[in-house]
Amino acid sequence: MTLTLLPENTPRRLSFYLALEEYVSSAYGEGFFLWETAPCVILGRNQDATAELDLKYCRSHGIEVFRRKSGGGCVYSGPGNLMISCIVPPAPVKQSFAAYLEQLATVLQNLGAEAVTTANNDILCQGRKVSGNAFFVTPQAGIIHGTLLYAMDFAPMTAALTPSGEKLRKHAVASVRQRVANLRDLYPSLEMAALKAALTQAFSRQNRLLTPAELLRVAQIEESYLNPAFILA
Repeated sequence: MTLTLLPENTPRRLSFYLALEEYVSSAYGEGFFLWETAPCVILGRNQDATAELDLKYCRSHGIEVFRRKSGGGCVYSGPGNLMISCIVPPAPVKQSFAAYLEQLATVLQNLGAEAVTTANNDILCQGRKVSGNAFFVTPQAGIIHGTLLYAMDFAPMTAALTPSGEKLRKHAVASVRQRVANLRDLYPSLEMAALKAALTQAFSRQNRLLTPAELLRVAQIEESYLNPAFILA
């Protein structure tokens, strides 16, 4: 797979990376890249924002809301959460997804983590969820994107992903904190640089920068992800 790198020191919104996935799938048919974002939430394709999020909390705390075209649950992303995009050639979804998850688990195992895959397309370490993943099919390729919790602050995540209601909020916060964990907390000696290097080595064959023309095309695709009618549908 090809590792596509962005221009250095260029901060991007999450919508840019979703658009980049689509561009890479159509232009190259395969690819791999890692990314991080400012605090934001990503709705699954068919989710109701008002049922999944505390929109008032998101607005008051500067947490942007986006929607992806893959299914699955609502995801919070922010500093300390490593996002993974893996574009694979056309193949049966179950086959591609299983291969990706096994490779991701193997990378973590080689770094000393007790990583296992689940039927829900998650990665668990010591029984705690450290990675969630979703699949999106385009005419040219399959797009796999997922999270990898390294050192994220769970407080804004649990608040943002909980609909209004104090009783419901307290229950959800307790539930989420029991289920998820940061890799750095479970494995203090694991460094982010080593994690990124291991993932890159496992999933990519070469790297390159996007050209100005490619960045323009990605920006054009991104417009569809920024349409309020799409985000809050």
